[in-house]
Amino acid sequence: MRQGFDNERYIELQAERIRRRIKELGGKLYLEFGGKLFDDYHAARVLPGFEPDSKLRMLESMTDEVEILIAINANDIENGKVRSDLGITYDEDALRLMDAFRQRRFHVGGVVITRFANQPAAEAFRNRLIGLGVSVSLHYPIAGYPYDIDAIASDRGFGANDFIETTRPLVVVTAPGPGSGKMATCLSQLYHELRRNTRCGYAKFETFPVWNLPLTHPVNIAYEAATADLDDANIIDPFHLDAYGDTTVNYNRDVEIFPVLRALLARILGESPYRSPTDMGVNMVGFAIADDTEVRSAARMEIVRRYFRAAEAVKRTGLGADEISKLKMLMERAGVDVDLFGGRRAALERERETGAPAGAMVLPCGSVVTGKTSERLGAASSLLMNALKRVSGVDDDRNVIDDAAINPICELKVDHLASANHRLHSDETLIALSITSATSQEAARVIKGLELLRGCDAFFSVIISRTDEELYRRLGINVCCEPRYELHTLYHR
Repeated sequence: MRQGFDNERYIELQAERIRRRIKELGGKLYLEFGGKLFDDYHAARVLPGFEPDSKLRMLESMTDEVEILIAINANDIENGKVRSDLGITYDEDALRLMDAFRQRRFHVGGVVITRFANQPAAEAFRNRLIGLGVSVSLHYPIAGYPYDIDAIASDRGFGANDFIETTRPLVVVTAPGPGSGKMATCLSQLYHELRRNTRCGYAKFETFPVWNLPLTHPVNIAYEAATADLDDANIIDPFHLDAYGDTTVNYNRDVEIFPVLRALLARILGESPYRSPTDMGVNMVGFAIADDTEVRSAARMEIVRRYFRAAEAVKRTGLGADEISKLKMLMERAGVDVDLFGGRRAALERERETGAPAGAMVLPCGSVVTGKTSERLGAASSLLMNALKRVSGVDDDRNVIDDAAINPICELKVDHLASANHRLHSDETLIALSITSATSQEAARVIKGLELLRGCDAFFSVIISRTDEELYRRLGINVCCEPRYELHTLYHR
């Protein structure tokens, strides 16, 4: 894949900027970390060259200076809120995050349960954490938050929250998802630290929108596309424009809450160190773009992906029509349409030729390979195999999977698992290929081609099964589907 982003420069610039902010604010910084600390595949797609774990690698460059707190909203625990991308609840994700950070040798200071009001599930989670030896702090609902400054910055507000003892100059506050109370956790800590005569400050880390790119830059439009299900938008930061005469981009919610946040900081610290929401940020991603043309192209493609994913979701659930309307508007702003997706025309044409579902994939070299529904393989399986053979240098017509590996799986599905579909899904196809590789060097060579498909785009003429879609996602292949089902039935598995 062509690169448009200098990942190593980004890591260096970002760590340097955070260290400078720590020094500017007295030697200790509470950093509200928005978005994903790792597995940031959106950033990797719109900034080709950005590694999904870049932000974590950046923090690893200053490991001895970092302490991590994980905030989670008690109401989210009580309501069983689920991370849609992982399919796990927020409380389970908090445990996953702790494991991930500890495996990378980060010091995790503990978990903060915010808005705690004795919710039974939150209390059970607290006891579970204590049983696991995890430090747990409780922060409580504050009447009038976030507008009643006098109540918030008082002993009955932040003062009633548990204080978390931290020992590092950089305290990163992260969470399973939005609305977890990261900002309130940072400000509560500031209140307690100042009462203990500890000089410290607050800053915010958000990768998107990119403050020093134009509002109309495809990277910023792609971020609006990624959050089209929310009633939010990128806007010019009016506070920054008024204070400095410079045009910068920020998120409307951050701009709307800034006067309140500035007043809170002034009450806690004596005066606010910031004159605008942009001032609060430390994001340096815009300075590491090496090829703006390549980045613009990647971001435009992401906008179209978001449209197809939303259209598929509407077809599956019947919900989200407003999101589709917003995405159509964003595509128009970015000057793109559905035909930007390179494999779409090829997939639809293949379906017309064969009369059955088909798929197409754009390979790293730019060529397009297709796959059709066959007697034993579904379109997703067929496309995956054809793509693997192409990148591995194996002839397209060559059968690399032994029948002895395929037939038993087909029989197992129909005869013992009560499946009406005897064709192999893509995960089953890879298992059959793996079995064949034990006696076939050619099959083994094809398997090694999997890594070469990471980052490729695949398009299908119908909505494929969840099983196939999940396998493609795990392989790092971006999947989009025409928003229609193969069969005109009411129930689709």
